[in-house]
Amino acid sequence: MKKIGYVLVLFSVFFSLEGTAQLDTIALQREARSLLREGNKLYNKEKFDEASIAYRKALGKDTKYDKASYNYGNTLYQSKKYKDAISQYELTTKTSINKIEKAEAYHNIGNAMMEQKQFEQAVNAYKNALRNNPNDDETRYNLAVAQKEQKKQEQQNKNNDKNKDKKDQKNKDKNKDQNKKDQDKDKKDGDNKDKKENEDKKDQNKDQKNKDDQNKDQQNPKNQDKKDQQKQKPKPSTMTPQQMKQLLESLNNEEKKTQKKMNVKKAKGRKIKQEKDW
Repeated sequence: MKKIGYVLVLFSVFFSLEGTAQLDTIALQREARSLLREGNKLYNKEKFDEASIAYRKALGKDTKYDKASYNYGNTLYQSKKYKDAISQYELTTKTSINKIEKAEAYHNIGNAMMEQKQFEQAVNAYKNALRNNPNDDETRYNLAVAQKEQKKQEQQNKNNDKNKDKKDQKNKDKNKDQNKKDQDKDKKDGDNKDKKENEDKKDQNKDQKNKDDQNKDQQNPKNQDKKDQQKQKPKPSTMTPQQMKQLLESLNNEEKKTQKKMNVKKAKGRKIKQEKDW
C-alpha cells in the first residue's frame, strides 16, 4: 500500500510540472504575439530598424514563430540586407505548414535575388512560390520578368566569353609574332656574329700569310728581288692608239724644236770665216 501511495505522489508532481511548463509556454507565446504587433506598427511607420528589434525579441520568446521570422525578413529586405533577408525567408519556408505563407516567403526570396541580379535563383524561387500558390498573378508576372532578365544575362555572358576568347587569341597571336621577331633577331645576330668571326678569321689568315711571306723573303733574297721587280713592273697602258699617236707626234715636234735650238747655239759659237779684202 505504501508503494501505491508513492506512485500517486509522483504522478501528481509530474502533472504539476507539466502544467507549469505549458503555462510558461503560453505566456511566452503571448509575449511574442505582443512584440509582433508592436513590430508591425513600427514597420507600417517605416521605422524598419526599430521594427527589426521588436521582431527579434518576439523570436527570442518563440523561436518557431513563423510570422515573426517572416516579418523580420521584410525589415532586412527594406534595409537592403538581401542575403540576411533570404535566410529569414528560407527559415519560414522550412517551418511553416501554411502554403500561402510559404508562397509569400518564396516570392520575397525571388525579389531579393532579383535585387542582386541573381536571375536564375530568382526564377527558381518564383516557381516554388507558384507551386504553393498557383493563383498568384503577381508572382507569375515576376517570374516572366526574371526569365527575360536571365536570358539577357546568359547572352551577355556568352558575348563576354566570345570577346574574352577573341582577346586571348589576339594576345596569343601577338605573342607568337613577337616570338617570331625575337627568333629572327636572334638568327640575324647569330649570322652577323658568324660573319664577323669569318672576317676576323680572314684578317688573321691574311696577317699570318703576310708574316710568312716576310719570313720567306728574309730567308731568300731572290724572292725579295723578284717581289720588288713585280712591284716595279709598269702597269699596262690605258691610252687609245689615237692618243698614243698624238703623243708621239708631240714628242717628235718637241725633239725637232730642241734640236733646232741646239743647232742655233752651235752656230753662234762657231767662228765664221771672213773673206780677206786684200
